[in-house]
Amino acid sequence: MMHRLFKTCHVGTKCCLLTLIWSFATWIVIFQVYHVLFPSKSEIPELRKSQLMDSVNVSPDISAFQSALKHVSIRGEPLMKESSSVQIRENSSLKNNTRNRAVEEAKLLRLKKLAGLLFPSKALSMDASKANHSEVGIYYPGREWRDIAGHPIQAHGGGIIYVPKSETFFWYGENKGGRTYHLSKRGTARVDVLGVNCYSSKDLWSWKFEGRALKGEYRNKKSDLYVKNVVERPKVIYNDRSKLYVMWMHIDNGTYSKAAIGVAVSTHPVGPFEYLGSKRPHGCDSRDMTVFKDDNGDAYIVYSSQINNELHVGKLTEDYLDVMERGMEKIFIKQRREAPAVFKHKSIYYMLTSGCTSWNPNGALIHASTSMLGPWVTIGDPCVGGDEELRTLTFFSQGSFVLPLPGLQDTFIFMGDRWLPSDLRDSRYVWLPLTMNGPLYQGVSTDIHFPQLQRVSIRWADEWKLPQGWNNSQNL
Repeated sequence: MMHRLFKTCHVGTKCCLLTLIWSFATWIVIFQVYHVLFPSKSEIPELRKSQLMDSVNVSPDISAFQSALKHVSIRGEPLMKESSSVQIRENSSLKNNTRNRAVEEAKLLRLKKLAGLLFPSKALSMDASKANHSEVGIYYPGREWRDIAGHPIQAHGGGIIYVPKSETFFWYGENKGGRTYHLSKRGTARVDVLGVNCYSSKDLWSWKFEGRALKGEYRNKKSDLYVKNVVERPKVIYNDRSKLYVMWMHIDNGTYSKAAIGVAVSTHPVGPFEYLGSKRPHGCDSRDMTVFKDDNGDAYIVYSSQINNELHVGKLTEDYLDVMERGMEKIFIKQRREAPAVFKHKSIYYMLTSGCTSWNPNGALIHASTSMLGPWVTIGDPCVGGDEELRTLTFFSQGSFVLPLPGLQDTFIFMGDRWLPSDLRDSRYVWLPLTMNGPLYQGVSTDIHFPQLQRVSIRWADEWKLPQGWNNSQNL
């Protein structure tokens, strides 16, 4: 453009200067009009991480909670919206507007407060290696939990069995102690298969690490237990006939397309467990699952199927090592429920389930039946007390297991995981009392007669303790 102006000017320097001045003026006007009509995002001032942290005094760890808190709301207002979430990273930007900035800072302050509530500082951990007598047995849902050696407990998505002979509880769960990463840009957060851990305890609070009851496989890429695959939701039951401890689990590949169940056995509760293989039960895909042993020794498997659109219930063989192909029942069709946990009270079977929202929390539901094979009736959300928004999200957790307590006929322990998808190794445990008392939920009507049906309540408590004498009984 400039060389053209000089070439077309033949009447002297004055003409050239006037031409240049008018040309520059014209381009300035055009530039201003363009930016009025099409404001550039580059005009939004950058607010670097250090400035943002200093302005609202946010803990450096706050960014780790963003993905986990995305669906939480306070007083009906979403805390973290996809369209307006504050990205705490380098080159993040906020609108250069005092009102908008105040709103964003208020969100960050609420986020900090909620993060401190949901994932308290590790300095506040329940540490069996350091606790004095007055601290032993006090549960603080959401705090880091450490074993008698002072190490964080890694037993997620699992369950507990009680061995009367030794009066000992054994807790099995996923070892999420590895690095969190994604296999692909669209892949879900994951850690390598480190194995299934086993812990033992006499009091359900002080836990001893017994080792990896089932170890991950580092060399054989064809193994279901290969580190890049998926092993989730391990549950163990004891077979009185074979005298074997039988572990069932969700087996998958890194893309969650295998969708199978796996089984392993051991002669001792702490293992080592011998892996026997995997299959698709009843020829169907299987993901989140659980097993339940009835009073008469019959055992059942419950698993999410049809891409999580329904649950299937089937009976295990007498040795608990396989699934009986006949007699499977489909329940909660098109309701998208997962994470089943089954327990029994006064001849009624109850099942706790969650919705399907990946690592994010959602509302729990309780279902009831007079038979494991159904029909099942949905009763309602069992969560009571605490913050209203968190209550509708199962207190920001996903159920894993419901543990009966010896000596307490109407009280169980709800076991849940508070997932932290940005760093799964720091996911926490939410244990709360689950009680059976009071009238049935209002508005519940069924065509099935439940003479013993009672209200199921999972009540929030910032801290709680089991009553004295809860473990006087030798039997669950």
